[in-house]
Amino acid sequence: MMRVVVVLVMAVAMVAVVSGELLKNTDMEMTYNWDCNGFQCALTSDKHGGSHGLLVTNRKNTYDGPSQWISVVRGHSYSASGYIKLTQDLGSGQDLQLEVDYQFSDGSHQNVAVASRSNMRTSNNWVQLSGNFDVPDRPLGRVRIYFQGPQPGCNFVVDDASVTERSGGGGSNLGTNHTQQTSNSNIDKLRKSDINIRVTTSGTVNKNDVKIRVVQKNKAFPFGTAVNAGRYNDQHLGGYRDFVHNHFNWAVPENALKWPSIEPNRGQKNYQPALDMIHGLKNHGLKVRGHNLVWSVDQWVQGWVKQLSGNELRTVVQQHIQETMGKTKGLLEHWDVNNENLHGTFFQTRLGDNDYNLELFRIAHKADPSVKLFLNDYNVVAASWSTNDYLKQAQEFKHANVGLYGVGCQGHFGVDEDPNPDAIRQRLDTIAQAGLPIWITELDVQAQDENKRADFYERALTAMYSHPAVEGILIWGFWDQEHWRGAKAALVDGNNFHVNAAGRRVIDLLENRWMTDETHTLSSSGDHFTVRGFHGDYELHVIYQGHDLGNLKKTFSLGKSAHTETVNIHV
Repeated sequence: MMRVVVVLVMAVAMVAVVSGELLKNTDMEMTYNWDCNGFQCALTSDKHGGSHGLLVTNRKNTYDGPSQWISVVRGHSYSASGYIKLTQDLGSGQDLQLEVDYQFSDGSHQNVAVASRSNMRTSNNWVQLSGNFDVPDRPLGRVRIYFQGPQPGCNFVVDDASVTERSGGGGSNLGTNHTQQTSNSNIDKLRKSDINIRVTTSGTVNKNDVKIRVVQKNKAFPFGTAVNAGRYNDQHLGGYRDFVHNHFNWAVPENALKWPSIEPNRGQKNYQPALDMIHGLKNHGLKVRGHNLVWSVDQWVQGWVKQLSGNELRTVVQQHIQETMGKTKGLLEHWDVNNENLHGTFFQTRLGDNDYNLELFRIAHKADPSVKLFLNDYNVVAASWSTNDYLKQAQEFKHANVGLYGVGCQGHFGVDEDPNPDAIRQRLDTIAQAGLPIWITELDVQAQDENKRADFYERALTAMYSHPAVEGILIWGFWDQEHWRGAKAALVDGNNFHVNAAGRRVIDLLENRWMTDETHTLSSSGDHFTVRGFHGDYELHVIYQGHDLGNLKKTFSLGKSAHTETVNIHV
């Protein structure tokens, strides 16, 4: 009896609870509190910190991994992390994941990924999984967090886990005044510069009769959309083309440049729809991204390509990249080289070459050194599942010196998911640690209520536009009849191309609130005054006694440095 009592006392002492920590036995110095039903967990001297880690063996399913019930509040936000290490390699690299399982009062379940790392091996040693999650605002039953991912039979060790509530404790809708003020302040600092106006007049000019109008004609910051080549090239759909031309300065072919679209069957190639659209866009002043040269996710690889292997596969891929970049040379600003490379490894796996993803960039960079090459992936901004994994990948590619210019971050938010500005900013901060430009390449939100959808788009766009590492933002389509997510994500509805509430909000941001148009009366502003303007192309107009003096009109471009214009008015 005495010995049992001592053991129990020691157990209580060792299960330390960090202030604000939701987990128990976070350092895994004992097996207590971690549920390992259906497989085995045991202490091991292989650890990340302290004296022990938790060794997980005899796994029969990918979802087998230690779990723990946690007490969370509906509608609140939390941060979670943990360390995991593979103890063996089974064939190709393994996926490592930290997930949350919500069990709701109505008996339903929802599993949400918090963090993941893909294609991991024992050589990666200890890998940190960390991310954020927002608890759904609905009646909860129980909630647990758990490690999972590797193939059945693959053993691993976990250690040093943590779950804490994020500061503020708010849920996904964190559009507070403080957050909005921070975003607006950042936008003013990052996206605007001073326009200094110096005016001289003759003695006969009454300054009450003089107005100076400073009006922005074009934006410097890239705002764009995905465009469907079939719809754009259809001469009967003028409304589709007009919306693209009138409201965006960048575009990206949604599917027309993807390899399966160009060559669905071996040797049967058709570049013309994409080229026709690209020429049309450029003729209307839009710049164009290329999307994508190859796509490593199995389901998007053509059947005939899947039948290839070895040197034949390498040769075919190289020829496709060289031919495609040759046909589009001088027409495109960017290329997404290997789409969603975090989540698909078809080419690496088929070739047995874990570094082939780097070789794809080398081939593309050599084919056209002038175009900017990008990674492009999801669950990195709209969710944190792959954010840290993406940072590691960007750092790897940058260090390998394969021609990588920037990091493309998709932004596909879930149904009725209110974008969390603080979470978006935090994830962008993480990715920005790679020291590379970030482009938001595929933004969309989803809500059946178009006014709610408008709020969602505004929150996401504002958070992204206000981040210093973001160089451009493209939404992933706008028309309900063509959008891959349908009407619940659209800005424009129907055959008459009616701009809905979400579309009106986006246009107001891009063409009103984030554009500059100011008029100053000389008697009020004085001879020297400053306009804080958004970067872009401008016209300065002198209006005297209600008439625009065309001979005094000036044009200029405003960049990151202040600009001065001098006006001499003699009537």
